[in-house]
Amino acid sequence: MSSVLPWSDLLVIAVYLIGITWLGLRLGRKVEGQGDYFMPRTFGKGMMMMHAFGTGTASDQAVVVASGTFRQGLAGIWYQWLWLFNTPFYWLIAPIFRRFRATTTADVYALRFGQSVAVLFAIVGILGLAVKIGLLLKGAGALIESGTQGALSANWAVPLVAVLFVAYGMAGGLAAAIVTDYIQGILTILFSVMLLPWVLGVVHGWEGVRATIDDPAMLSLVAPEGITPFFIATFSVLSLVGIVAQPFIMGVCAAGRTEMDGRFGFVVGNLIKRLCTAAWAITGLAALAWYQQRGVDLSTIDPDQVYGELAATFLPQAMPGLLGLFLASLLAGVMSSCDSMMISAAGLFTENIYRPLAPGRSPSHYLMVGRWVSLLIVLGGVGFAFGMASVVSGLKTWLKIAPMLGVAFWLGLFWRRYNGVGAWVSTLTGFAVWGLTLHPAWINGLNEQAWATKLGLIVETKGKVMMYEPWQIVFYLGTAVVAGVLASLVTPRHHPEAVQRFYDLIRTPIEPGERSTSSCVLPDGVVPSDRPCFFPGSDFEFPKPSATSVLGFMACWIAVCVVIGGLLWLLG
Repeated sequence: MSSVLPWSDLLVIAVYLIGITWLGLRLGRKVEGQGDYFMPRTFGKGMMMMHAFGTGTASDQAVVVASGTFRQGLAGIWYQWLWLFNTPFYWLIAPIFRRFRATTTADVYALRFGQSVAVLFAIVGILGLAVKIGLLLKGAGALIESGTQGALSANWAVPLVAVLFVAYGMAGGLAAAIVTDYIQGILTILFSVMLLPWVLGVVHGWEGVRATIDDPAMLSLVAPEGITPFFIATFSVLSLVGIVAQPFIMGVCAAGRTEMDGRFGFVVGNLIKRLCTAAWAITGLAALAWYQQRGVDLSTIDPDQVYGELAATFLPQAMPGLLGLFLASLLAGVMSSCDSMMISAAGLFTENIYRPLAPGRSPSHYLMVGRWVSLLIVLGGVGFAFGMASVVSGLKTWLKIAPMLGVAFWLGLFWRRYNGVGAWVSTLTGFAVWGLTLHPAWINGLNEQAWATKLGLIVETKGKVMMYEPWQIVFYLGTAVVAGVLASLVTPRHHPEAVQRFYDLIRTPIEPGERSTSSCVLPDGVVPSDRPCFFPGSDFEFPKPSATSVLGFMACWIAVCVVIGGLLWLLG
């Protein structure tokens, strides 16, 4: 690496790595128990905003978006803007998660559906987080390899990045992750915009991009072949269903002091991410124009390597140490996501799998287990990173894991009759139908049906016949919902007192200075609120929203429209 990078770049990287590791280890000294490690509730709006941004934003996403826009034009932005239309719902979701007073999301599933569903959630959640960590490391490895012109290969970069965040994450837990996320979030924003001035300058600005890329479809937010409005709509629904079942969302929403801390952090942090996504998309298009202006054969370019190759080409010429700052920011983006996910996965195993099997141990024992499990989960993620075909394929795999249990959460939130059997049936049916839609016999059978051809159920991609992914989503989500509802109707209700406590929790606001002593339990002296619902006396739970919820929800939709309109205006 030193044979390529000058001493100024190496110095910047070394200062960042030593500094962030020292800070994380120092924060680890303040960890006194499981509460401090897995779910501190001490942070304000600024920290929660950068925690939401840092956990949800990483350099692999820049790879995905830049790669997608390089191949498919501006429509490639939807590989990360799929969550854009969910942003207003984050305003409503965040206070619910804070009011659960839970350590992990699996604790909520245990209360609402029973311990077996909590174990199911923990297993699926740990698997999903390991996949996501692998996805993050895969993207980081591709960027480091291309950014150093091959001096440091992905085979070495992936384990190296993993060692860095594991070191301070094992020591300081979620508190260390949140504090370091603040610094790493700032670096991630810098990483997102750093290449734009140089690559736009060399292609003569956006006008040069438009003059070079003469295909109007490449400058459209939708692509006739691939990213259609149907694609955007179904993946947006999929991501909304799954976001509540992402284990790290509990920390993103509930580690703040108050409900408003979580609301503000979740929404604003993700809006910042949408702006960074736009920067990645514009960089990808500018890169496409740059290659075309130089007469490069685009078939020889690996889209996953484009972002890093731009950095290696332009930044060393611009200023000493700038490439090192880029690589440090790259590492910051990965570490700020992986550390939170590692702690979430460790919490699931320790609290919802290990503790029920080994009850009555000391708090220090469970803390030790959580720390060592963190390491094992990251090792699983590293293994997945090496086995992943591409960053985009890994993203699509990860997107489809959490929604299988997200169906259970949403049905259980609004319908009292839904029970643990329904949750099991919904989840298993979703996975089974997903597997069925990938089976060659099923695909070939549909391909022979005229109605399936008319609806566009089967497509051919790179010579491979497969089911169109939006229809795949409709099939497995739809059957999961129907199967879960039917199973709940023909089986006994879940324990009424547990169901009532579930709704008491989400109806009762967090009081100033409130401290939770047990997961999913109202503290002593806190009386459940009697919140009016639209269908009183029925099994349906649709509470009447507060003015804060309505106004914030509307403001979020305005912000979403401003983000989309601003991008279109900027691009002419």
